[in-house]
Amino acid sequence: MKRIPGASLKNLNSFSVEARAGQLLKLESEEDLQVFISEHRFDVKRDLILGGGSNILFAGNVEGSVVLNRIAGKRIIENSYDEVLVEARAGENWHQLVLWCLDQGLSGIENLSLIPGLAGAAPMQNIGAYGVELADVLDSVQTLDLKTGQACEFKQQDCHLSYRNSRFKSTDTGKYLITGIRLRLQRTFRPNLTYKGLREELFSMGIDVPTAKQVSEAVIRIRQRKLPDPYVVGNAGSFFKNPVVSKATAGLLAKEFTDLPVHSAGNGSKLSAAWMIEHCGWKGRSMGEAAVSDQHALVLINKGKATGEEILTLADAIRVSVKDRFGIELQPEPLII
Repeated sequence: MKRIPGASLKNLNSFSVEARAGQLLKLESEEDLQVFISEHRFDVKRDLILGGGSNILFAGNVEGSVVLNRIAGKRIIENSYDEVLVEARAGENWHQLVLWCLDQGLSGIENLSLIPGLAGAAPMQNIGAYGVELADVLDSVQTLDLKTGQACEFKQQDCHLSYRNSRFKSTDTGKYLITGIRLRLQRTFRPNLTYKGLREELFSMGIDVPTAKQVSEAVIRIRQRKLPDPYVVGNAGSFFKNPVVSKATAGLLAKEFTDLPVHSAGNGSKLSAAWMIEHCGWKGRSMGEAAVSDQHALVLINKGKATGEEILTLADAIRVSVKDRFGIELQPEPLII
């Protein structure tokens, strides 16, 4: 297990903001995992488990240890005529996992192409895009209890998955180290084209009856066009969740703001945070080195030298604007340290 005292975290977060850790612990093997469990007493108030760093904003330092689980690997563990169970270790790159599954002739996660981060972080916030959520294909999550060191498996229904949330991000924050996930995928492709923009993209590609790989390609094209590349411009993707409100509240807002996109979400309605932010005049606007992307109003960017505190100040200003104009309290997607 690699130990780096006083480590910089700048290259370990997609915002590329500077922050430091008391020490960095890097797990790259099963032996490292056992050493970590036996020697390190995890303190949820001081320590942090960090995945790919694509869904976090460091507005301060980490007093204790930052733990990087980089144990990778993927395999098919059950293979029936149509349904296949795939296991991926937590350190596996998510997008590469999607592409590997497509190469195996497996479908179900093609709409989740090009989402940054690692497989172990996917259930944390129930990643979702273009009409599909991880909850749709998740079989189970493998973990270690950070207090006892015992292995624990959570079936999908026990993960308490909801819109951009799970037990691992809410009630059980810092209690478990996710070591792997299992996905139930299909050999018979059943496309999910509920997202209008995805259908339009496939049409522009001249495709009427797409394959799973073609849906993945369309998703990649949309994401690359709409979202800045975090390897070029520091960002964490969508910074705010689309707010879910009662149907009555959504109805009142839709009467006053007739162009506001409203989508059904269970017993409630989901509003477009991007639309509200843009209509408050924030798209493309800067506050120092922090800015709102001119490609997508949900994306906050580091223009080059922003601190985490500057990005957080910008986010707070946006929340105040949206609250004042629409009466809606936006919630951030990334974990804020």
